[in-house]
Amino acid sequence: MNTTRKASLLQKRRWRIRKKINGTAARPRLCVRFTTKHIYAQAIDDDKGATLVFLGSLDAGLRKDKITANLAGAQSLGVAFAAKAKAAGIASVVFDRSGAPYQGKVKVFADAAREGGLQF
Repeated sequence: MNTTRKASLLQKRRWRIRKKINGTAARPRLCVRFTTKHIYAQAIDDDKGATLVFLGSLDAGLRKDKITANLAGAQSLGVAFAAKAKAAGIASVVFDRSGAPYQGKVKVFADAAREGGLQF
């Protein structure tokens, strides 16, 4: 299977997921994205089209921890994101897995965010 077909199938999965979930100011969408080296997470208010909270493995406070896109990195970033979201006044979110299957790193990130105090 060539890379353009894989990218097209991934985009279709993203669209299919986004049809079903929507973030609001009271309950923003927690979008998590794993690349080969890094992890990015953000809480988005889709009504306004604004990002409320953003955290990535390249963040200045987390760079010293050398977080990579593996299970341990997903665990630590999930806890850190939950703390940052709670500080911004976000208690409940809708989880957007960005087309990735809910297993492995994605599941570990979600469980860590729940342990950090976010409600899904």
